[in-house]
Amino acid sequence: MKEVLCVLFFVLVSVSYAKVTKPNTDNFLRCLRSRTSPEYPITEAIYTPDNSIFLTSYLSYAKNKRCSDPNNTNLIAIIAAKHESHVQATVVCAKSNGVQIRTRSGGHDLDGLSYVSSIPFVVLDMHNLRSITVDVRSKKAWVQAGAIMGELYTKIAEKSKKLAFPAGICPTVGAGGHISGGGYGNLIRKHGLSVDHVVDAQLVDVNGKILNRSSMGEDLFWAIRGGGGASFGVILSYTINLVEIPKTITVFKVNKTLEQGATDVLYKWQLVSSKLPRELFLRAMPDLKIGAKPGDKTIAVKFYAQFLGSSEKLMKIINKNLPELGLKREDCYEMSWLNTTMFWMNYPVGAPTSILLDRPSAPPGQFYKGKSDYVKKPIPKEGMEKIWRTMLKFNNVWMQWNPYGGVMDKIPANATAFPHRKGNLFKIQYFALWTDANATDANLGLMRELYGVAEPYVSSNPREAFLNYRDVDVGSNPSGETNVEEAMIYGSKYFVGNLKRLMDVKAKCDPDNFFRYEQSIHPLLAM
Repeated sequence: MKEVLCVLFFVLVSVSYAKVTKPNTDNFLRCLRSRTSPEYPITEAIYTPDNSIFLTSYLSYAKNKRCSDPNNTNLIAIIAAKHESHVQATVVCAKSNGVQIRTRSGGHDLDGLSYVSSIPFVVLDMHNLRSITVDVRSKKAWVQAGAIMGELYTKIAEKSKKLAFPAGICPTVGAGGHISGGGYGNLIRKHGLSVDHVVDAQLVDVNGKILNRSSMGEDLFWAIRGGGGASFGVILSYTINLVEIPKTITVFKVNKTLEQGATDVLYKWQLVSSKLPRELFLRAMPDLKIGAKPGDKTIAVKFYAQFLGSSEKLMKIINKNLPELGLKREDCYEMSWLNTTMFWMNYPVGAPTSILLDRPSAPPGQFYKGKSDYVKKPIPKEGMEKIWRTMLKFNNVWMQWNPYGGVMDKIPANATAFPHRKGNLFKIQYFALWTDANATDANLGLMRELYGVAEPYVSSNPREAFLNYRDVDVGSNPSGETNVEEAMIYGSKYFVGNLKRLMDVKAKCDPDNFFRYEQSIHPLLAM
């Protein structure tokens, strides 16, 4: 991969900086207010630090307490856009006044890149742009970027019990960022990713124009399906195809501790989980279990399953392929697709699905750090045991081992900008949480240690990573600078063989690199 990057560097001429003027915050705000209209006044969407609602607006969609900083003097304003014209005005005024934009939909950015910056910036908050329409006859839906996934799932279920959309399990994730980064969920083995079902989009480009698939062209449309929207413009909405699902879906959750043979069961899981019928998604979740006595810790692996079919069929599949799990009929629950979204979030069976519509109202309460990996060969038991020993050093940490296979083996890596397709057994998400700010350095150090312990057993050259789990440790640029060599390092991990095309698209649609952040795609122009 190093050789490839070197060749790429010499074959292409880099645009190493964005052509911006010295930030002029007063002019920026005057520019915004001058573009107001009687019908859609933008003044009602502008929150500056002297507004009483500014703090609440910032914190409500800043999920990670480790990253949120409402006292950051670089934050000029929050534009809580209420109409697409507000987005257009923000882009035009920010560009002309050298102000950086950070676009935020749901605020689930793991390293807070959608709401922090070390240079003057504005948060373009999309949460008010949340309309959804569902057309059962055409099996399509239209969703604005600020809608949360729980709202989308609820709207679909209200219209049809036989349709669904392949996406993630967290109901408060914003549609804009989630879909543009890929959209991984528990329907992946049967129906692929969210981006595999996007058929049109609306985007505000660097000139403030609203483009759809036809006017943006197929290259840019390809890029915003897995390449992240924030490098290319501001996503306003997506038109998506819905998928057919059975009326009955079966789920279960079974726990195995180390003392109950979790390591052996998980090793077998690695051998079979990607080869099971594509209707079955069986996640393994190694989790730290704290005992009643101080220092009493162990690892419990939680096996979560979702099967597009009856419990009877599911039992037969598990007993044939993974009898070590010891699945019992009473572990299984048959329910609707909407109720499965409740199950995955650990809500009690029978809880009202209206919970899926809840949006955040309180400041972030936890600090956290996430990372990701892709696994192409089974991790040996001794490797798993090294991972367990490192996890036991934490106070709160878990991993998700998410299976691949099924339709993901059939979709080419370049079908969309999302490259992580065939050849993967599973994807890992690492996640550590803590509540004391004084524990931040220790937890970040432990996460780096855990990531290092896993290195021999995961993908390499490059060590791949998932854009939706943004992690500045895999490479990043300062807020106001873009070094092409650094951009290639993290870009190769997120996009592998699709990086060059993404850079070419960036050069065409945003040659001056206005839309940028610490891990944005860099524009490169062919010689």
